[in-house]
Amino acid sequence: MDASYRRSGAGGGGGGSAPRTVEDIYKDYRGRRSAILRALTNDVEEFYGQCDPDKENLCLYGYANEAWEVALPAEEVPTELPEPALGINFARDGMKRTDWLALVAVHSDSWLVSVAFYYAARLTRSDRKRLFGMMNDLATVYEVISEMRQSKERDRSVGIDNSGRHKLPAKHAREAPPPPRVENNAREADEGYDEDDGDHSETLCGTCGGIYSAEEFWIGCDVCERWYHGKCVKITPAKAESIKQYKCPSCSSKRPRQQ
Repeated sequence: MDASYRRSGAGGGGGGSAPRTVEDIYKDYRGRRSAILRALTNDVEEFYGQCDPDKENLCLYGYANEAWEVALPAEEVPTELPEPALGINFARDGMKRTDWLALVAVHSDSWLVSVAFYYAARLTRSDRKRLFGMMNDLATVYEVISEMRQSKERDRSVGIDNSGRHKLPAKHAREAPPPPRVENNAREADEGYDEDDGDHSETLCGTCGGIYSAEEFWIGCDVCERWYHGKCVKITPAKAESIKQYKCPSCSSKRPRQQ
């Protein structure tokens, strides 16, 4: 992409003219934000590959037409528009991939706000306040990336499949037995959960009596059908993958009746 096109903001789809009204600046902000989000989510493999640590200082640019670009920073000083964080590629291989993406997200959020308020400098105080309110109604790039990361971690920790049903690890072909309902301990299901998830919220650990939490790994006994914290029965998600039929400590200690 031509450097002058990139720096002037023509990439925003506005024919090269800078946005001047609250609505136009917000539209520019929203488009640039969408571009950054796509680079860090749907196009993350391409973005990751372009951020080669052996290259010179690179920046992530987002445009109002929702296109993104990894490129060298502007050469002119001062630049026509605020510049994004410099050298994002250098830290790529020095930290966990998820942490690196979160770091890029934070710097991108800062850049998006700086560009918007560069355009908003000539607005009135009330218009700037209205603009910030509109921008603040959208989740930040960092919030979106963090939520996706936490969601993946929760899914891994409790072995949830795509249907949202609690299952034993992937190597178990069958679905885990439904968790038992605990009488006189009904709790209102969290908003957004279906009836099956409501049942989970009423499940107690057979060892410690703790209430079910989606943030912890649980495993169900195939004999008594009770559920346990993995930590209470010393079973990790990795260890559970190698277990074909799980027996809790209580069931394991019981001897079969003599005929």
